[in-house]
Amino acid sequence: MAPSHVLRCCQRGLAWIPVVFIALVVCWSYYAYVVELCVFTIRSTCEKTIYLVVFHLSFIMFVWSYWKTIFTKPVNPSKEFCLPKAEKEQYEKEERPETQQEILKRVGSVLPLYTRTGAGAIRYCDRCQVIKPDRCHHCSACDMCVLKMDHHCPWVNNCVGFSNYKFFILFLAYSLVYCLFIAATVLQYFIKFWTSELQDSHAKFHVLFLFFVAAMFCISILSLFTYHLWLVGKNRSTIEAFRAPVFRNGPDKNGFSLGFTKNIAQVFGDQKKYWPLPVFTSQGDGLIFPTRLVSIDPEQPTVVLHPNSFSAEVQQSGSLSESQNRLLRDNLHANEDYPEIVAVKSDGAETLAVCTESRS
Repeated sequence: MAPSHVLRCCQRGLAWIPVVFIALVVCWSYYAYVVELCVFTIRSTCEKTIYLVVFHLSFIMFVWSYWKTIFTKPVNPSKEFCLPKAEKEQYEKEERPETQQEILKRVGSVLPLYTRTGAGAIRYCDRCQVIKPDRCHHCSACDMCVLKMDHHCPWVNNCVGFSNYKFFILFLAYSLVYCLFIAATVLQYFIKFWTSELQDSHAKFHVLFLFFVAAMFCISILSLFTYHLWLVGKNRSTIEAFRAPVFRNGPDKNGFSLGFTKNIAQVFGDQKKYWPLPVFTSQGDGLIFPTRLVSIDPEQPTVVLHPNSFSAEVQQSGSLSESQNRLLRDNLHANEDYPEIVAVKSDGAETLAVCTESRS
């Protein structure tokens, strides 16, 4: 037990090496730009002032978003997705997968679940012992289930998911702006030093190297930033881009796409004035996501819950459980603009699917 604990601590320590590396590069770039370029190289006071003001604005936003991406903890599934004590004991004692699935289906019938495994089974994490909400996945590096997990990023030593995906996008955006600004403003002095138009000084090495580093990071960040903008527009995570989520009707890579405008709003929120700021404004609670239902089984009775009314009459029988109602209320408060929520009844128990028609 002790050796494994020590190994785990070493792994956690080593995981911070990429973050420390980025921090050191950023600190050096700050010194090289502010001191070596602006103080010792640039002679024009007006040019120097403009460069310093714009540089510090981009630097503050870059560091702020990077900090939020690193230190915002991933969100776990809520207690409603844990197996009750009796069902948990029954599940652990049972050896037959078919019976275990029946237990999971019974518990999952009162939860807002719509995605399944590739085989059509309820998604359950044996490690965390929870039923996985839609778009939730287990991260082996963090050793936990993360809501709307996108990927584990070693450069921030954190899981990128529902709680910090907006911060991650802004981190990429502001780091790209930071590198572009440095490369653009350093270029003329890079050429002057390279052609010996400027006299050799201790600033030469910093200016030359600063341009190469900024250009290199700019190229690498641009491709990653472009890819994630595409993902946001499609309302997909990196995991879903490689493996389409499986719904009752089968895999559908566009199952969560609500149209470009609503897809953007899910990550950045409704108020555009907060989009550039690394403050949490994403819609929902990470447990329930609107889906673009291509078709619904006509044999399954439905209940339409309008956003302005939390009471709905089940067309055939039964009523929603308190757990469902609480989850629905939380989600509706955060997503009031979605037109409807549909509850479908299957195998004698109600199963909720939050859905909206795509308008694109």
